[in-house]
Amino acid sequence: MGSRLTRHDKIGIALFLIPAITLFIAFFVYPVGFVIVTSFMKWDGIGEAEFVGIKNFSTILGDKVFIRAIQNNIWWSLSGGFIHVPMAALVAMVLSKKPKGWKFFRTVYFFPNIISVVALAMMWMAIYNNQYGALNAILGKIGLQSLQNNWLGQLGSAFPALIIHWIFNIGYFMVIILAQISTIPQDYYEAAEIDGADGIKKDIFITLPLIKGAILTCMTLSMVSGLKHFESVFVMTNGGPANRTMMLTLYVYNQLRNFRYGLANAAAVVLIIIGICAIVGLNRLFSIDFKKIGRKKISTGGVK
Repeated sequence: MGSRLTRHDKIGIALFLIPAITLFIAFFVYPVGFVIVTSFMKWDGIGEAEFVGIKNFSTILGDKVFIRAIQNNIWWSLSGGFIHVPMAALVAMVLSKKPKGWKFFRTVYFFPNIISVVALAMMWMAIYNNQYGALNAILGKIGLQSLQNNWLGQLGSAFPALIIHWIFNIGYFMVIILAQISTIPQDYYEAAEIDGADGIKKDIFITLPLIKGAILTCMTLSMVSGLKHFESVFVMTNGGPANRTMMLTLYVYNQLRNFRYGLANAAAVVLIIIGICAIVGLNRLFSIDFKKIGRKKISTGGVK
């Protein structure tokens, strides 16, 4: 039986928690509270703030540029959660089988993650360049001149080009999922083989249910990253052409640059709300017990 905590133990625990709680309040609770409070004010960041109620929110919600930014952030986050992460999981499952050269490919996939976001953005700008870019040059060489385009300068191609430059950068999440797969006992796979399961069915009914937590973590990180993405958009398009690639973080930056702190913080509050909704939605999605479903399929011969 465990002994109850004494008064000295409680004091010791409190002393250890105080620094962490203090930092959390100072660098998270207070800034978020400050943003929420000033989102209801007209403020230039220097002079006295004037309370204006929900006027800032009505102003930004009536701004077509802000609505475009929300749409772009949602598409970016969805592509991250439901394309970016599944690609990372697929590659991780392939590499977990340790095919020939798997260490080389693991390094290749992870390599872009050690390069700065700005450097990668500059590289992709060169690739997309309509005059000397590699993409148009390749299209010209293979006889597809009709597909050559000013990828970052045309309304229809600018935002898809931005997403494509980022979506294949799967190394970070691949490593997380690969590490989780390595913790699965081999006994599970051996038992499934006895029941007649092949490689694909083992992945579906054993690997996927047991790495659900890692996939949820990666999807959450990817979607949150999509909501606060800034650097590459700022470098590659700065929200253009015609605000077609505007993002919420860039919208907030533009408002701050024009000393409209109330509008900027109102937009930041909307960003926080969208992020909370995304996290809650993912948790509800992954509340299904896939592991239990997998075991039921195996016990009833569903993997034969």
